Amino acid sequence: MKTIHLCFLWHMHQPYYTDPVAGTASMPWVRLHASKAYFDMAVLLERFPSVKATFNFTPSLLLQLKELASGSVRDLFLDYARRPAADLSSAERAFLIRHFFAANWDTLIRPFPRYHDLLNKRGTDPQPQDLDRLARQFTVQELLDLQVWHNLAWCGYGAVARYPRLAALRRKDRGFSEDDKQDVLAIQLQIVGEIIPLYRKLAEAGQIELTTSPFYHPILPLLIDTDFTRRARPDLPLPTRFHAPSDAQAQIHQAVVQHTELFGKAPTGLWPSEGSVCPELIPMLRQEGLRWVATDEGILARSLDMAGQPWQRDAALYKPYRVGPPGDDLAIVFRDRDISDAFGFVYAKTSAEAAVENVLARIHAAAQQAPDDHLLLPIILDGENPWEHYRDGGEGFLSGLYGALAEGNGNDICIVADTVSRSLEALPPTERLEPLHSGSWINADYKIWIGHQEDNRGWDLIRETRARLVEAGNGLSPEQKRSAWEELYAAEGSDWFWWYGDDFSSDYKHEFDRLFRTHLRNVYTRAGLPAPDFLNEPLIGQSEAQPVSFPVSLLTPTIDGLVTSFFEWRGGGTIDPAPPLGAMWKSTKLFTYIGFGFSLDELFLRLDPDEQALAGLAEAAMDIQIATVSMTHKLSFSLASPNLDTFTLDSAAPGTPLAEVTRYGTICRRKVIELAIPFKALRLQAGEAFSLSLVVTQQGLELERYPRHQPLALTVPDQYFEARTWKV
Repeated sequence: MKTIHLCFLWHMHQPYYTDPVAGTASMPWVRLHASKAYFDMAVLLERFPSVKATFNFTPSLLLQLKELASGSVRDLFLDYARRPAADLSSAERAFLIRHFFAANWDTLIRPFPRYHDLLNKRGTDPQPQDLDRLARQFTVQELLDLQVWHNLAWCGYGAVARYPRLAALRRKDRGFSEDDKQDVLAIQLQIVGEIIPLYRKLAEAGQIELTTSPFYHPILPLLIDTDFTRRARPDLPLPTRFHAPSDAQAQIHQAVVQHTELFGKAPTGLWPSEGSVCPELIPMLRQEGLRWVATDEGILARSLDMAGQPWQRDAALYKPYRVGPPGDDLAIVFRDRDISDAFGFVYAKTSAEAAVENVLARIHAAAQQAPDDHLLLPIILDGENPWEHYRDGGEGFLSGLYGALAEGNGNDICIVADTVSRSLEALPPTERLEPLHSGSWINADYKIWIGHQEDNRGWDLIRETRARLVEAGNGLSPEQKRSAWEELYAAEGSDWFWWYGDDFSSDYKHEFDRLFRTHLRNVYTRAGLPAPDFLNEPLIGQSEAQPVSFPVSLLTPTIDGLVTSFFEWRGGGTIDPAPPLGAMWKSTKLFTYIGFGFSLDELFLRLDPDEQALAGLAEAAMDIQIATVSMTHKLSFSLASPNLDTFTLDSAAPGTPLAEVTRYGTICRRKVIELAIPFKALRLQAGEAFSLSLVVTQQGLELERYPRHQPLALTVPDQYFEARTWKV
């Protein structure tokens, strides 16, 4: 009788959506997946004690579960859901209409009549400019029902079985109350807090093994050396070489430390992000006490080809190998790509019974075709996203499969569903794999994350930011160093690069781009350095532009806080202060008008505050950032004070911290805020270029930026300015 050690490895992963400087998470997927996939998978496995499995949690996901459970980070989608429907502003209503249908429509919306009706009312392809109008067509009750269903639909079968209140609300379907909504949200957060203890309990009981990935899910070989890309794809254009093996080691080390703290035991195995491996990685893993690593069968095929051995899949795949230098090596296992991918991309399209039958048939075929009597068959895939495509969240398929494995499968084959570590104890590797190919589970290369101009620009930004951080190192306090490096490590995550280039598309790719640049900007913030303006420039094309008009006339405003005449600011430039309706992280319009302009000698700014919006922002301030070729300046004043009579000018040479230069009295706030500053104070002369950004802060944290995507590019006017801009 042949024996197959069947190793399920479920990879649980979400990128680090948290902006720790602002204390907010702009996307809801950690919370929503917690009440669905993370909880479902554990609850279902508990029903089959004889079935063992391995679960891989990325540290960035575990960190966010802790943040949400403790309330130390605001989930902005949760804020919108908590808001009483009757109190929603027009911008908040538009946000709901835009984002609260973000789910698989076939499995998470259409099965629920009220949710489906609301989708039909909105339409399946609304344009950004129509969201405000569409939102006005929704009644308060419809908006309340939408708030409930956006969260209730994401409560999976495990949550519904464990919490009868959720089942009752699903039956109710519509006409929800605010209390109903708060019940759903409270249960969601309770489940978030249960995830880590639940999996720890299963691990301590011996039913599961818990493994890890590098902390912020980076492609480790690219951290070690981006030029490793050429080993698999010599044809790709690459960024300037990035070489930071110490970052790779730190990402592994921190993952092991956090895992040990949360689960009481160090991990022995690692799923490297996207199955990405290279020979130089192996000693790093051994240094942190890891004993095995997993990747894709494509890596095995390419490795054997490098060694001059033919690829005979059935004979080569279903066994572990030793990899790495002798004495510093570890075990490596390779996923069965066909079966693993069928879980993710095929079985949702068929019945649960047919899917179970197909899995068992594939396992039996592997056993019959492989020459050995003892086989190790890893099924490795994403443990959260596939189940959105199954009409029952995968419950029928997984319970049927686990049930069949628990009962046994005949006399010709023995299938043991066990953890990877116990399977390696029963079937230790006897062959060494030399050499090891450098690549990932996708096409056995790294092309998804490098090679496109957007990817390469991202790597250049990481390299530049890291260099500035290293330069500043000796002048930073221990806490500044720690927090700045953490933000750099977060920016090194693979998920931002997944959406760069033309490989994949998402409604939220602009938000991933923003988060990537936010983490890099936070490196400078944590280190007390001015962030360069290029971090405000998106790496991908923008579908939403913030309109700007430029000055056409010289101005002579009276700085008295009043619009003394219609002509006072006529001919000046304007910035539209309205946040785009599709924006994920902002909804408040703090100003009704932003104007700017100049005379030959001075720069002028005018802000018309929305007093009601600003009233809710204690300690709000305005930082006007001006950059020239040789200097960086910041003009600062309070937005919380109803009376303004001075502002502060800070200046710095490149690479040095800003320092206060002087205070100016050319500012006034009455009906509006008006400000003037001489060009000579900014060390600017006629014809010289400068950039301008307006940043609203609260207790040092950035809340709003105008213009949103990149600074204004301006030139100090000369005596011919109006002649050049004059039009009939």
